[in-house]
Amino acid sequence: MFKVIVLLPRRNDMSREDFQQYLRETHSPLVARMPGLRRLAVNWVLPDPSGQAPDYDAVAEDWFDDAQAIEAAFASPAGKAVADDTPNFLDMSRFRLMVTEEEDVPVSPHAH
Repeated sequence: MFKVIVLLPRRNDMSREDFQQYLRETHSPLVARMPGLRRLAVNWVLPDPSGQAPDYDAVAEDWFDDAQAIEAAFASPAGKAVADDTPNFLDMSRFRLMVTEEEDVPVSPHAH
């Protein structure tokens, strides 16, 4: 399984609440229309155990069957709509997008 992992920093002029609302109600529905998308998850970033504020507000994971499906999705009209929308709520100077191939690592049943 291939994933696009996106680090999402909100614009400085946007509150955390407004950012979350925009991502949920406006941007995520655009992403959900991309052809070939198998799953979409948004991870809301919390302060780390030391209490330090996070560098990013959310991390999105977009699942696809393969690299070709990712290319086709981002080249599609739906993909262009997603790209065009990102400056509306993200700090584009800190925005990061990574294409990854997921590998499951077995976990010992005694690790819990």
